[in-house]
Amino acid sequence: MPNALLLYPKHPPTYWGNNYALDLLGIKAAFPPLGLLTVAAMFPSRYNLRVVDLNVTPLEESDLEWADLAFTSTMIPQRPSLEEVVERCNRAQVPVIAGGPHPTTFHEEMEGIDHFVLDEVEETFSTFLRDLENGTARTVYRAPRKPDMSTAPIPRFDLIDMKEYHSMCLQFSRGCPFDCEFCDITKLYGRVSRTKSPEQMVAEFDHLYELGWRGPLFLVDDNFIGNKREVSKLLPVIAEWQKERGHPYALFTEASVNLVRMNDLMDVMIDAGFDAVFLGIETPNPKALKKMKKPQNLDRRDDNYLFTSVRKIQQKGMMVLGGFILGLDDDDDNAFDAQIEFIQEAGIPIALVGLLTALKGTNLWTRLERENRLLDKPVEIDATALNFKPQMDPRTLVEGYLRVVGTIYDSTLENYFERCLTLLENLNPIPHIYKPVSKHLLYLSIMGIRRRLTADQLPVFSRYIARVSRELPRLLPLAIRLAAMGYHCEKLTRQQTVLREFKAYLGSELASFNEARWGPDAASAVTDQVRQEAVQRAVARQRAIPDEFRHAGDGILEAMEAFRLALSSEARPAMPVILPVAADTVDFDEAARS
Repeated sequence: MPNALLLYPKHPPTYWGNNYALDLLGIKAAFPPLGLLTVAAMFPSRYNLRVVDLNVTPLEESDLEWADLAFTSTMIPQRPSLEEVVERCNRAQVPVIAGGPHPTTFHEEMEGIDHFVLDEVEETFSTFLRDLENGTARTVYRAPRKPDMSTAPIPRFDLIDMKEYHSMCLQFSRGCPFDCEFCDITKLYGRVSRTKSPEQMVAEFDHLYELGWRGPLFLVDDNFIGNKREVSKLLPVIAEWQKERGHPYALFTEASVNLVRMNDLMDVMIDAGFDAVFLGIETPNPKALKKMKKPQNLDRRDDNYLFTSVRKIQQKGMMVLGGFILGLDDDDDNAFDAQIEFIQEAGIPIALVGLLTALKGTNLWTRLERENRLLDKPVEIDATALNFKPQMDPRTLVEGYLRVVGTIYDSTLENYFERCLTLLENLNPIPHIYKPVSKHLLYLSIMGIRRRLTADQLPVFSRYIARVSRELPRLLPLAIRLAAMGYHCEKLTRQQTVLREFKAYLGSELASFNEARWGPDAASAVTDQVRQEAVQRAVARQRAIPDEFRHAGDGILEAMEAFRLALSSEARPAMPVILPVAADTVDFDEAARS
């Protein structure tokens, strides 16, 4: 029987991942590898399967010794970890089979992979396995069409330790009817939202329930309401299932803003136990929304449509999480304050703000390529990296982005807790969603958070908890959960600052070194001792970076290596650049020509 090792590379720390908040609970990761677990269900019974999620457990040499084959599924941010996994598999002479959104788009640029099974694999995976067993497997397998979701099997959650995760995941649909310029979802999954049947979803709910899962359940659809007819059939069935079992799952999902136009649907979502929804809000700038082809975020009769939408959904009983983008063509210097003001006033505690990225294959990529604005560089993990030439001055853009995240997740968390209070004051506390929790557990949770907060954060946190306890006691469990998420977001913001400042330090140190060596006041040759002292200072500063702030793809080792090489080079540099560089250090005109 062949041994198939299913490997899920590490995600870098993100606002979405809640890494530091999960540490409070002793939980390793937010979500299990749903794609891999779905693929696991497609293997014939003659295969022995083992899942290693590197977000919860390391890849051991014994795993590689056991494996005959290694299967991976990844998204773009997992690229650095995937490269490490592939290198280890290559050394162990274990063939690697790769799939998922990242290889589907970038397989031509990837090395060390023996076989690619791309796109949605329900109709191709069995063919690949048959060819592999016959010794006739091709390098690349592509899906001939978008498969019917009725062919998707129940994921193999029995292959993981569910206690290691904060939430389980299921998928109802693939695809989205909208075609936003920057988004690759329609390129990967199409504009027709294909769905599973209510019976399929009930079977998956039952499977998780029988395995003992109780708690958060994320429906990972990129747009849960993309097929209104089918979701309208599903929701009453799920609502009844939940009611019969005392609502064991707290549901959340992603949807387009036009959810607010579906009043009856929102009511059934509440009945089904949805307590949160992630919306792609992007920007309060209507000109930018029009250019990015996002009409669902506009209403000619309401200039405050996005704000009104967020508030209405909150008043129904669902918390809104929001995605926001900076660096759009119609952004100006007012975009940064506009983002901060909207996020604060709407009461969106978890706001995922990012710089615009041109993803390969999207309409945005095609337009920027036509306008000769793409840069010859990969999509970086670095939050301040750009892979295209923005209309705004790049330094202004990056500094503005840093100001936005530094304001909404400020070091004292004052702005964050202010948003939480705005949310809680406008949230309808539905009894079957916001259930009572024992005072003992509330106390332990509060003290667990207090022990991790800084001296500057404690007074703000104490006032926040006191006010919620006094005025909104039913929502105190949610308020505590939000506090843990805020702790994570502020710490992640601080982590990114530390990593960025280290790279900036190397750039400054190298500039000083080159000035002493090549500048107009250079008196004599720079000695080896001066070089060694510069390296020693850099190494000391590198060691001062907390281990918990380091991750695959953080660029620190690469920056140090580039620093050492630049110090030892005898060639006079055209400009001091430390790789990998942040967006504010790039000569965009030169990069666009290269």
